Amino acid sequence: MVKDSPLDKTIEIISKQEELLVFPHFNRQDAWDLGHVFAEIIAGKKVPAPICVRLLSGQIVFQWAGDGTNADNDYWMIRKFRLVRDMDMSSLLNVAWFKKKGETLESRGLDPNRYAAAGGGFPIRIKGSGLFAVAAVSGLPQVEDHALLVEGIGKYLNVTGVPQLPKITGI
Repeated sequence: MVKDSPLDKTIEIISKQEELLVFPHFNRQDAWDLGHVFAEIIAGKKVPAPICVRLLSGQIVFQWAGDGTNADNDYWMIRKFRLVRDMDMSSLLNVAWFKKKGETLESRGLDPNRYAAAGGGFPIRIKGSGLFAVAAVSGLPQVEDHALLVEGIGKYLNVTGVPQLPKITGI
C-alpha cells in the first residue's frame, strides 16, 4: 500500500480523534447531557438519524430518535455498538483497518447479522480506565455518521482542534 494514501490518512485522523476525545469521567448524567448535545446537533441539521449511548453491558442509558427514523436504524446501531465494544475502536476505524488489511467481518469471525462494518459507532473512554460505553448513530452515510459523533463528543468535552476527515477518505 502506498504510504500516505487517503486510507492511511483516514486511519491516522480517526486514531487522533479517538486519542483526543476521552472523558474525565462518565456516568448516567453525562450520558443524558451528551445525548442532548447529539439530539440538538441532529435536530439542527434536520437529518433522520437516531442516537444511542450504551454501556458496555449493552444497557441503553440514552436514546433519541427524531422524525424520519425507523426500527432499522436501531438494528444498525446495536450492530455498530457490538463492533466498537468487541474491537475497542470506532466502527469507522474498524472499516478502514478491514479495508487496509483486506479483511471482512467474516474473515475476523464476526457474524454480519450481529456486527456492522459501517461508521457511526464511537468509543466512550474514561481517562485511565479505558472503554466504558459506546455512542452510536445511524441514518447518514458512514463518514457523516462518524463526523456527527465526533462533533457531538468534541462539543460536549469542549475539545477544540480535533482533526476532521477529508472528503476523500479511502473508505
